[in-house]
Amino acid sequence: MFLQAHKKEKGFALAGVLVFGFIGALLVAGIVSWAGTNIKSARRDVLREQALQVAEAGIEYYRWHLAHDKTDYQDGTGGPGPYVHDFLDKEGTKIGEFSLDITPPATGTTIVIIESTGTILEDPNVERTIEATLAIPSIARFSVVANDVIRFGEGTETFGPIHSNEGIRFDGLAHNIVSSAVAEYNDPDHGGQFGPMEFGVHTHVTPVDPEPPASVPLRPDVFEAGRTFPVPAVDFDGFTNDLSNLKTEAQSDGLYFADSSALGYNIVLKTDDTLDLYRVDTTFPPPSNGCNNPGQNDWGVWSVGTQTLLGNYPFPSNGIVFVEDDLWVEGQIDSARISLAAARFPENPGNYANISFTNDILYTNYDGTDVIGLFSQNDINAGLTSADILRIDAALIAQNGRVGRYYYRPQQGGNPRCTPYDDRDTITLYGMIATSERYGFAYTDGNGYDTRNIIYDANLLYGPPPLFPLSTDQYETISWREVVN
Repeated sequence: MFLQAHKKEKGFALAGVLVFGFIGALLVAGIVSWAGTNIKSARRDVLREQALQVAEAGIEYYRWHLAHDKTDYQDGTGGPGPYVHDFLDKEGTKIGEFSLDITPPATGTTIVIIESTGTILEDPNVERTIEATLAIPSIARFSVVANDVIRFGEGTETFGPIHSNEGIRFDGLAHNIVSSAVAEYNDPDHGGQFGPMEFGVHTHVTPVDPEPPASVPLRPDVFEAGRTFPVPAVDFDGFTNDLSNLKTEAQSDGLYFADSSALGYNIVLKTDDTLDLYRVDTTFPPPSNGCNNPGQNDWGVWSVGTQTLLGNYPFPSNGIVFVEDDLWVEGQIDSARISLAAARFPENPGNYANISFTNDILYTNYDGTDVIGLFSQNDINAGLTSADILRIDAALIAQNGRVGRYYYRPQQGGNPRCTPYDDRDTITLYGMIATSERYGFAYTDGNGYDTRNIIYDANLLYGPPPLFPLSTDQYETISWREVVN
């Protein structure tokens, strides 16, 4: 009996061992499988990270390439992409590849799109893609940039950054930062040569700013985004456009018009991508001989009197129009990018060319599709007969002169002088202004435009008019993102 019971117990024990052994084997197999899966997943994560780094290396490679040849968008091959490069580890062993697709800038912009896809040899199915947008910024970092003192009077409202290499008196409303390269200066409108020193950016809106070395008040009622000074000066000589290059490009693939043998040209822009060219035969006569203010250089009515139509021309493929004479501009564009320049060569300061307007210059689209650049060797003028409500959509550059309006003397007694053209209502400038000399469309006695709206067109920063001056020759990264397939 004892022997039989013992054999029974051994049988039960063996069955238990087998059951628990089987369960243990399943657990071990599960743990091994789980560990293997985790190891594979971890390894795949490592490979994905490596693929991302390879893709980033492709972006950095092409940034380097553009730094050495900023107009080559075909990776030095002269042919279409994609452009594939090996990626080597520190021992020089190939571990992966990056493939580049390059989208060159649209006409008139500096924006380059680089798409880089990184793969790893260990598992070619693992890939990551990065898209980076690079661009060279133009001088349109500011709504107004000047190489002289500036005064923005009451009634002026600005919507973009403003900078002067000298001082700024601002008595309007600034929605963006106002900066100056000087800590303090002698404001010519406040005491003249022997007047008190003022902050580099200051206001006379009540309560008037104190004088240095007092603390600078915040004044958010005037400077909504603040003011800053001193800051580094803008290299005005470095970014003024080379007008001779504009002339060369206009002669080779644009529109070039030599001396008119009259008073200049009037160009009327049209929404069908053409322009009407007129020869200006006479200018508008001033209301009286007393209209002139003798203190201003190159004073004139700067308004077209009689003119002769010379022809209708399509916008050139490179978007550049150059006249070797004074120029008037008006009209409207629709889905066009065009630069109009006026200069006389050889250069003579006593014979610099000017650009003037008396009627609207308009865009149809305000999303960066429409762009106009006006490049003047000397001044850019709003003429005597400029519209009471005037809008100018353009980037304005006065290379050696100023952007503004002359003083037209008001009526006094029985002498009409410049009345009714002395007092204008509203001017709106949409774009940006670069002026070598002091800017201004109004005077302290109410002469000129009562309301001045200066609206910054941020599209100009990376999508400027053709041959617009750039602030650097190096590309900047303006966006970076991973493309998820």
